[in-house]
Amino acid sequence: LFRSPWVRYLGYANEVGEAFRALIPVKLVWASYGVATAYVTADAIDKGKKASLIHSEDTSRTVRVSVAVVDTFVWQALASVAIPGFTINRICAASLYLLGKSTRWPLPVRRWTTTAIGLSAIPFIITPIDRSVDFLLDSSLRKLYNEKTPGPVSHSSMSADIPGETRST
Repeated sequence: LFRSPWVRYLGYANEVGEAFRALIPVKLVWASYGVATAYVTADAIDKGKKASLIHSEDTSRTVRVSVAVVDTFVWQALASVAIPGFTINRICAASLYLLGKSTRWPLPVRRWTTTAIGLSAIPFIITPIDRSVDFLLDSSLRKLYNEKTPGPVSHSSMSADIPGETRST
């Protein structure tokens, strides 16, 4: 379910909310974070259920399920919510500021242009953020629970226990 293209778009809700910040009430922007966080939480729970089924006979089942949930939640929270939201927010803030200083466009035109810039930036920030979060987690949190796993573990290989699953947003 969480790999369905339409459901996956819920993970981008906060980025869209940030892009529209100049045009909509701030409460709607915060609501977009609620949608994205709900997606992240549901995806982490789903990964835990799948890990539970795969490791049903494993003596370390509880640990494996916990690792699946924590790793998915932390990765998604950083790569789908916190870092992209901050990035789009700063791109839009800088765009609105620079348009105000460098053009004589009316404020509504500057706001719509800022929104277009923010929306246009989303596809370009995804891969660098995903790779950076992989590196961050491989260099920190994943070292705590992957002592027996040789080499770095990427977000796609972490879900190798679940055939056909990857965790990118």
